[in-house]
Amino acid sequence: MDFLVNNFAAIMFYAFAAVAVAGGVGVVVFRNPLHSALSLLVSFLAVAALFVLRHAEFLAAVQILVYAGGILVLFLFVIMLVNVKELDAGSAFLSRQAPIAVLAGVLFGVILCLLILTGTLAGIEGDGAALRALDGENVGNTEALGWTLYTKYLVPFEVISVLLLVAMIGAIVFGRRDAALAGNGEAGR
Repeated sequence: MDFLVNNFAAIMFYAFAAVAVAGGVGVVVFRNPLHSALSLLVSFLAVAALFVLRHAEFLAAVQILVYAGGILVLFLFVIMLVNVKELDAGSAFLSRQAPIAVLAGVLFGVILCLLILTGTLAGIEGDGAALRALDGENVGNTEALGWTLYTKYLVPFEVISVLLLVAMIGAIVFGRRDAALAGNGEAGR
């Protein structure tokens, strides 16, 4: 029992990491796109749990809200709107490129393992205390992140906000124009 208590964080890390990897494998392996999307949801939630274990609650909340909430719902809408059963099986899977993709994945894994074993990536060590301290006072990392974002990086934050607003308005304008053109084309028939 002492082993479980002393190593609880490590056990939970490996358990959630295994679930995240299994979810990623499920995305690729399942033939049904809906099952792949649900497997992606499991992977997103496991990654959010890993963020919580590393005391990055803000990133966990963003992971759940943005990825598990927004992006996955977008994927599900696309899956539901596109009739997958009418797609040609030959166009859906590129079987000729599969060996090249597997070889590239194995090569990437070997290079990553070599970088880890040689200690090249070990120098990338962050100071977690800096994210939890604000003017010498120990606060949560979400509060410290918000304070830094809205004071030191206020101008870049606002510029990104304006760019996203312009992109959203442009998407709405293009979407309405396409709908208006499609409506005129149907009316002419």
